[in-house]
Amino acid sequence: MRSSSLALVGLLVALVLTAAACGGGGGPSPTATATAAPTLTATPTATASTTPTVSGAGLSTQEIVKRLRPSVAHILTEGASLDVFGQVQPTEGVGTGIIIDTLGHIVTNNHVVSLDGGRPAQRITVTLSDGRKLPASLVGGDEPTDLAVLQIEAQDLTPAVLGDASRLEVGEEVVAIGHALNLPGGPTVTRGVVSAKDRLIQEDPYMIPGAIQTDAAINPGNSGGPLVNSAAEVVGITTQVIRGTAEGLGFAISIDTAKPIVQELIAKGRVERGILGIRLINITPEIAQEFDLPVPSGVGIGSLDPTGPAARAGLQPGDIVVSIAGDDVNNSGDLIRILTEHKGGETVTVEYYRDGQRQEVDVTLGS
Repeated sequence: MRSSSLALVGLLVALVLTAAACGGGGGPSPTATATAAPTLTATPTATASTTPTVSGAGLSTQEIVKRLRPSVAHILTEGASLDVFGQVQPTEGVGTGIIIDTLGHIVTNNHVVSLDGGRPAQRITVTLSDGRKLPASLVGGDEPTDLAVLQIEAQDLTPAVLGDASRLEVGEEVVAIGHALNLPGGPTVTRGVVSAKDRLIQEDPYMIPGAIQTDAAINPGNSGGPLVNSAAEVVGITTQVIRGTAEGLGFAISIDTAKPIVQELIAKGRVERGILGIRLINITPEIAQEFDLPVPSGVGIGSLDPTGPAARAGLQPGDIVVSIAGDDVNNSGDLIRILTEHKGGETVTVEYYRDGQRQEVDVTLGS
């Protein structure tokens, strides 16, 4: 297998990751490494409720909504931008958020609180289920995973119970709650099933591994709202980052993916990631068969930053990365997850295929 063959695949048919995912950061705050800690915040009082999953609880939709409504917030963002004539034009956006602790932290989508160009909204107002309207501050946002954390100052908050997305099964019923289309009268409720698990959302600038696919209707305004199982536990955060999808095709960021990111945002205001300095190609079984590659999955190196960590370590275009720090790399979602777990300056072992031979090299990650 010639390395040039794989580079050609990258130019013609492969999906290329954004620089935010593997070579740098974006969004309203610098990118940085989320640690896989079990709690959401740095202090016990800020930790979301962790009631065990109620197996077979089978709550009715009405009961699920009754339990979750106090934890669902309406988010209104306001800002200003210049039109083509250089005149200031006000902008406004609407989304949904999930109260996760009694300290007033609210999780939502990063795009909900960002203006065009990735700048944070200038003013954010949160409306609670009891009608209270409160100003919110942006704790931090992470553009690649489309997650952000806000904070309000309020008493008598009801945090949502966060579940375990790994226990979801395809076909299991779920409920989505959110302020779809900013319709008056409170949040909209839709019901559906888990259509698929472990989807990879890869649409510039987003790179979200482990996403949940559902046929529950998700519309603009739902963004940042909860996807809930039959025990009234939040298992996902709905997102509208995929535009123009087919009817009945919605996505949610897995709560398992979100937890370490949210914790890092609360602790540091940003997410730090190790950097390899490469642009990647997802290797699929079809591509592997077409080009007679030695492995059916992994990520191929399409190009490198000539001064980046991978290039300094001797990696080349056409190499197929299959493992980093002992963790298998089957696709670009695995890669972004691993780089989120390792900080700049850390040395990791990268295993890869070149000319059909498996090799390894130590790479000191950038930041």
